[in-house]
Amino acid sequence: MSLPFVEIPDREYILPGTRTCAGCGLTLAYRYILKALGPKTIVTLPACCLTILHGIYPKTPVAVNAVNTAFASTAASAAGLVAGLKATGQDGYVVVGMAGDGGTYDMGIQALSGAAERQTDFIYICYDNEAYMNTGVQRSSATPEGALTTTTPIEPKKQPKKDFIAIMEAHRPSYLATCCSAYPRDIYEKLLKAKDMGGTRFIHLYVPCPPGWGFPTNKTVELGRMAVETAVVVLFEIENGKFRLTGRSLTMARSGRKKPVEEYLRLQDRFRKMTPEQIESFQRDVNERWEQYLKKAELL
Repeated sequence: MSLPFVEIPDREYILPGTRTCAGCGLTLAYRYILKALGPKTIVTLPACCLTILHGIYPKTPVAVNAVNTAFASTAASAAGLVAGLKATGQDGYVVVGMAGDGGTYDMGIQALSGAAERQTDFIYICYDNEAYMNTGVQRSSATPEGALTTTTPIEPKKQPKKDFIAIMEAHRPSYLATCCSAYPRDIYEKLLKAKDMGGTRFIHLYVPCPPGWGFPTNKTVELGRMAVETAVVVLFEIENGKFRLTGRSLTMARSGRKKPVEEYLRLQDRFRKMTPEQIESFQRDVNERWEQYLKKAELL
């Protein structure tokens, strides 16, 4: 449910001078994540685009505590921080594990699954730019079918994107939500809610990537909005087992209108080799998933 009168604070936790690419959707989203979580936040992160944003030791533009960890160990590091704070009697901190799709869908799944099954008290944020962007745009299990990457350069990826959100839903986290960097208020409201809950909270954050996807740097917000308006990305939350569509996705469900996926695909160079048949198949998959979400939201 949207909270239109929630006021976003003016205080900034990302200062000028980050090392991310021009038009980076992660920087936009991270700004509002930290506004929601506040100064008593401890972020643990692996080698990823977020590491680039945080900068090279001993200098950083980010005004919260951060711990760098190994690629597969984000959730394990977060669990260790939770235990350490408890052992030393330090209250009021929010522990956040944050990694990309490669560090979550692929290498980090074991540690995250274990922590979620134990309901360890932290927030885990997967920022999904659908490839290993920081190391050169290699395909991950989050890369959608039909996308070109540096490891699928001639023939696009044949396998569909892993449904990691469904995997995490099966763990029954205390809170699960999807976000997109193009909708910062939705991000802020969901992180504000997650902050005050206990147990494992999982946030899936969709982050358009100009160099990895092949679109102009001034189109990041437009690309993110198009992903949602075509239902390639669906905004929702699950709280105490109750599923709710949120934001633009809820508006689309009520109006019955969504845009064709071709409008989203044609904006990106990575999909330039998709055939009409592949686009049609992509549209069918999106339609089927959208109908499933409408049923879960009891809007059909």
